[in-house]
Amino acid sequence: LLILCIPLYLAVFAWVRSKSDGPVLFHHRRIGRSGQPFEAWKFRTMVPDAANVLREHLASNPAAKAEWTQFHKLKNDPRVIPGMGEFLRRTSLDELPQLWNVLIGEMSLVGPRPVYTEDEIKMYGELYALYLRFRPGLTGLWQVSGRNNTTFAAKVQLDTYYAMNWSLWLDYFILLRTIRTVLLREGSY
Repeated sequence: LLILCIPLYLAVFAWVRSKSDGPVLFHHRRIGRSGQPFEAWKFRTMVPDAANVLREHLASNPAAKAEWTQFHKLKNDPRVIPGMGEFLRRTSLDELPQLWNVLIGEMSLVGPRPVYTEDEIKMYGELYALYLRFRPGLTGLWQVSGRNNTTFAAKVQLDTYYAMNWSLWLDYFILLRTIRTVLLREGSY
C-alpha cells in the first residue's frame, strides 16, 4: 500500500505545501498497545498555530466549547485550512501516512481509534485496560459506525465492543466497510 500510494503522497505533499506554510506532515503523540506511546503521522490539515487558535475559539464561543466537550471535534473547526484541509479530512487522505505506523508495528490496519489525552483515557474508565490489549487501528468500528457523528462515549462503546468481540471476520467486515465509508464520506468533517 505504501508503494502504491507514492503518487498520491506526492500530489498531497505538493498541495499542502502550496496552500500553507509549515511542515507537510504532522505527528501526534498517541497511546498504543500496552500503553506504549508512539507518534501517529498525518498530512497536516490545520494552520501552523492550531492549538492557540482552538484555545481562543473555545474561550469566546460557548456553543463550540460544549460541542468540543461532547465530541472532541468541531464541525466548523477554525483550525482547518479552508479547501485543502477540509478535503483531506473528509476523504481521510490525511490519514495515509499512518501506513508507516502500521508497517513498523505501532498500529494495525484495524483496531480501536488511538487515544491521546488524559480526558479520553478517563472516559474509558475501567474499560481502558481492554483498549490497551490492541494496537490502535488506521480504521476501526467507530470509523465505520458514524465516525464524527457519534459522541465520544459512543466511540468508547464501539471500541469496547471491538475488543470484546474481536475476530478476523470482524476485521474483514471493518476493512470492507471502510471503503464504503471513505467513498461516501460518511461522518467525516
